[in-house]
Parts: sequence; structure tokens; C-alpha cells
Amino acid sequence: MTEFTPLVSFAGGTLIGLAAVLLMLSWGRIAGMTGILAGILPPFGSDMRWKASFLTGAVLAPLLYEATISDIAYQMPVSLEALIIGGVITGIGVTFGSGCTSGHGVCGLARFSRRSAVAVIMFMSFAFLTVFLTRHIF
Repeated sequence: MTEFTPLVSFAGGTLIGLAAVLLMLSWGRIAGMTGILAGILPPFGSDMRWKASFLTGAVLAPLLYEATISDIAYQMPVSLEALIIGGVITGIGVTFGSGCTSGHGVCGLARFSRRSAVAVIMFMSFAFLTVFLTRHIF
């Protein structure tokens, strides 16, 4: 059973949107996590510092929240192998989709990108299908 957390989800979404807007205003860049992550891997680009800082904040902020004010019990209902397989499948989708959910869903839709709209429709459709299959069929 998935816990419904509307206030925490709203706060998280607000912070993601704020981070995307601030990144666009300050650096003129799109907050697509895949592109940012790729930017800190070799060969290194000239804008590696802000990308490393952005990713560090994206990792440390939830850890800080968990250590200080979280009252939500975290559970991992799947095996490590399933997480790895899911990560590989996601990586393939990101490669063929020319971006990830944050780049297309948060930033692309906000810029009224048709390509991002199609990408979001596709990955949300497959997400719904995956949840249905894993919860009701398998």
C-alpha cells in the first residue's frame, strides 16, 4: 500500500519547481537531472561546478530532511536486483527519449515544448501500465 502524503508531495514539487526556475534564471540552464549528471562525467565540461553543486544539493536535501523533520517511515518494497534492472531500463528510456522526467516533465512542459509533452505522455502511460501490471497481474 502506498502512503498518501499530499502536503509533503506538494512541498517537494514546489521546491523542485523553484529549483528549476532559479537554475534557469541564474544560469540559463534546464534542470534535467540526466543532463546535469552527464555533465559531471568525463569528458568534463566547463560548467561542471554548478552541476556538481546542483546534484550535491539534490542528494543532501532529502538526507537532511530525513535526519531532522521526517516522520514518514521509508520502505523499499523491492529487491536490490529489481532496483538495478529498473535503473537500467530507465537509463535506456532516458537515452531514447532525449531526456528525463525532470527535464521533460518539469522544464519542458513549462516551456510548452511539444516534444516534452509527447515524452511525458509516453513515460506516464508506461508508468501507469507498470503499476497496474505489478499490483494487479503479477
